[in-house]
Amino acid sequence: MFERSIPEWLRHPPAGAARKPGARAFATLSGIEAMIRGTLLSVFPLAMYRALGDAGHVSRVYFAIGLTSLCVGLLLPWVNRAIPRRWLYTLGASLYLVGGLCGAVGGLMIVPALVACTLATVTCFICLNAYVLDYVAKNDLGRTETLRMFYGALSWTAGPVSGVALYRLWEPIPFLMAACFALVQIAVFWWLRLGNGKLIQKARGTAPNPLAFLGRFFAQPRLIAGWLFAVLRSCGWWGYIVYLPIYAIENGLNAELGGVLVSVTNGFLFVTPLMLRWVQRHSVRVAVRTGFFCAACGFLLAAVSPVPVLAVACLFLASGFLILLDVSGGLPFLMAVKPSERTEMAAVYSSFRDVSGIMTPGVGALVLMVAPIQGIFGVVGLGMAAMFVLASRLHPMLGVAPAARVRRGTAGPV
Repeated sequence: MFERSIPEWLRHPPAGAARKPGARAFATLSGIEAMIRGTLLSVFPLAMYRALGDAGHVSRVYFAIGLTSLCVGLLLPWVNRAIPRRWLYTLGASLYLVGGLCGAVGGLMIVPALVACTLATVTCFICLNAYVLDYVAKNDLGRTETLRMFYGALSWTAGPVSGVALYRLWEPIPFLMAACFALVQIAVFWWLRLGNGKLIQKARGTAPNPLAFLGRFFAQPRLIAGWLFAVLRSCGWWGYIVYLPIYAIENGLNAELGGVLVSVTNGFLFVTPLMLRWVQRHSVRVAVRTGFFCAACGFLLAAVSPVPVLAVACLFLASGFLILLDVSGGLPFLMAVKPSERTEMAAVYSSFRDVSGIMTPGVGALVLMVAPIQGIFGVVGLGMAAMFVLASRLHPMLGVAPAARVRRGTAGPV
């Protein structure tokens, strides 16, 4: 009798429910995670500066957290031997919950809050990238990455400015909101698994220690170049998101300026589908070189500008090209990964976030000993200029749509 009350589609799921996950499933998870990170994006630098009282101290704390995150990220595939990937992702999302609750306490608890959220980011990033590489074909990687950014566009746009505004209204609010979003992320993750059959599977076999794959990584120049593109792109975001608000405060500008500008910049995420079409017509090499060249010019001009408002304007213009690099900058690495090395190389690739989190505040702390904060913008600009030169070695047709390759008369593999 009880079974009769259960809908037929629950007792006997349709065959379509067992199909492999598509780009929208991964984009949904990325979009929910963007709610957490977007809300806290511009809050953490302000809260850290308020708790520690010095830009140098902030840089050193970020440096230590970056080292911790790098070690954890490289060891995650080894941890995956004992913990299935679905539980590992759940653990990562739970760290967002812990970080939100610690941040709501305030004071020096902002440091463990940042640690928890940083480890949550690297854990979820590695797991989700491994799923993407498992289920998404190489030719669809560009569409998947673009769709993930598009789904998170609203959160990245509204989150920074609203997070700062709520922080000024009552400091615990943005952290409590992030904790609630973390619960939603966990619930949706498991709902997607149940609603799509084998959406999330335990990886076949055990994953070896990723340190053993560093030799394979260094033996492939394409992977090294793609990883460097991701590192310097991330350094650009560090300079913009972390040091722009501090620069604004130290130069007498509005404390909310950083959050407002980050929100406006993230509004460009809504046009990422158009950027992807442009990339497919002109190739990944053209997109990567254009992004690094224009972003480098913006950071270098900000470094030498004697007028704070003009420096901020240059950084804002440069950030628009960081969005272009978000669309195209990760493709050289993802397109070069061999199927047999997906899980391990996903962990290696994810280290770009931690390495940039070590490099930028580490170099920033040294720069602040001898120069004002604008010196950090200059160093970031020089690094991006170096990537502009390195990107000239990419294949001219990398990432170009097949139809466009045929029109150009170069239909061979890239």
